[in-house]
Amino acid sequence: MVVIVMGVSGSGKTTVGKELARRLGWEFRDGDDFHPSANVEKMRSGQPLNDDDRRPWLGAVAAYMRSTEATGKSAVIACSALKELHRAWLLKGEPWVHFIHLQGSKDLIAGRLKVRVGHFMPATLLDSQFATLEAPVDVLQLDIAKTPEALVADIVTALRLPG
Repeated sequence: MVVIVMGVSGSGKTTVGKELARRLGWEFRDGDDFHPSANVEKMRSGQPLNDDDRRPWLGAVAAYMRSTEATGKSAVIACSALKELHRAWLLKGEPWVHFIHLQGSKDLIAGRLKVRVGHFMPATLLDSQFATLEAPVDVLQLDIAKTPEALVADIVTALRLPG
């Protein structure tokens, strides 16, 4: 199984994803680690990515997912997956792939981004993230006002996972 924790930048994907993977004993991968350097530099300079930029990135994430599934392992991936097209590139519809959408108010997320350090994605791109987001209606939606531990418990319960 692969669980993709999705949402806009600053929604807590990495925090929740790492805790979920730890609790389950699964591998965690941050989707940001699959970005080509050109994407990182583009975002660092304050330019939002377009679908042409995202295609090779999401292709690399999907290749990792297929490899993980082929070996019979499970993983948690933090990945924005903002559009339905992006989720399709990430093998949406495969029975072994589950998306979790972390959602919250722009004000809450902007506050988180203001105190985040060491990340290449500037807070100035938050508006573009929300503009790009096509909120899924057919995946588990969780309110990020809860603690990461409560969100992980909700995911474990909803997906009927061990742990």
